[in-house]
Amino acid sequence: MTVTVAVDAMGGDRGPAEVVAGALAAAADGIVPVLFGPASLDTRGLDHVVAEQVIAMDEKPAEAVRGKPDSTLVAACRAIREGTADAVVSAGNTGAMLAAGLLEIKRIPGVLRPAIAVPIPARDGPSVLLDCGANADARPEHLLQFGHMGAIFAEEILGLPSPSVRLLSIGEEPEKGNQLALEAHQLLAESSLDFRGNTESRDLLAKAADVVVTDGFTGNVALKALEGTIRTVIDGLRAEIGATAIGKLGGLLIRPAARRLRGRLDPDTYGGAYLLGLRGLAVIAHGNSSERAIANAVRLAARGVEHEVTKRLAARLPETTAIPVENGGIA
Repeated sequence: MTVTVAVDAMGGDRGPAEVVAGALAAAADGIVPVLFGPASLDTRGLDHVVAEQVIAMDEKPAEAVRGKPDSTLVAACRAIREGTADAVVSAGNTGAMLAAGLLEIKRIPGVLRPAIAVPIPARDGPSVLLDCGANADARPEHLLQFGHMGAIFAEEILGLPSPSVRLLSIGEEPEKGNQLALEAHQLLAESSLDFRGNTESRDLLAKAADVVVTDGFTGNVALKALEGTIRTVIDGLRAEIGATAIGKLGGLLIRPAARRLRGRLDPDTYGGAYLLGLRGLAVIAHGNSSERAIANAVRLAARGVEHEVTKRLAARLPETTAIPVENGGIA
């Protein structure tokens, strides 16, 4: 199966050369990346759609998407709707990616809010955290639907049968948390999900559950705290090992294990996150993505197409959580 992935070449903090290099690396796996960028872009032989406008990281998402319909990010999303690409990847403005997705790709009927689902490399196997930034403000019914979407994702894509679900809060007791957490807890407890109650962020890397649900503000803060902690610990360990001769000798002995651990915990291993709830497959990559991260984000997008993430989500989303959406416009 050949998968065509539209890649926003101008998204990301490291410049287009890093994005192009990542897309080229992914192309070696039989994937067909199509770069969206200006005519002057060095595509290194990859397919290219010219788009001269660029949405900056500091622009207001909805205004930028409407004001720059021919930007690289919007044009890449439009390729999904027009059927010229199977998936889209961007390391650009996350808010603009969400807005472009809603405007061009549109929501699956019944989806209240799309959510960013991030695989967490937990100690006892992968879990999924959502929402990680698509919705800074959310209502209890949104978190309930995130639980259903996350459970379908965990079962269909991560291969986790009967996935367990927990709600991220400040304590495990049902009465802990703000009003959103309290009301969401009640809805989740009354649902058909295998809901195991609240969990705290300190348990995320120990696999608190197959699916951990929260609002986009909290999820984004938790995710970045995890990523920052992992990088700091790994860099600190490397510095300590190299500080003395004995440390260097010990480092040689633990190098294989250290590399395996770094490979499992490094955010670049996954490369990005699925934006669940749209009619087409979209992957949001880290803003500071390296060549390796971009390549893995493109591969992640291709795997999502191969596993029919969008079709499975649309088919299995319970009617009890599906509230008809009149149009796919920006909320």
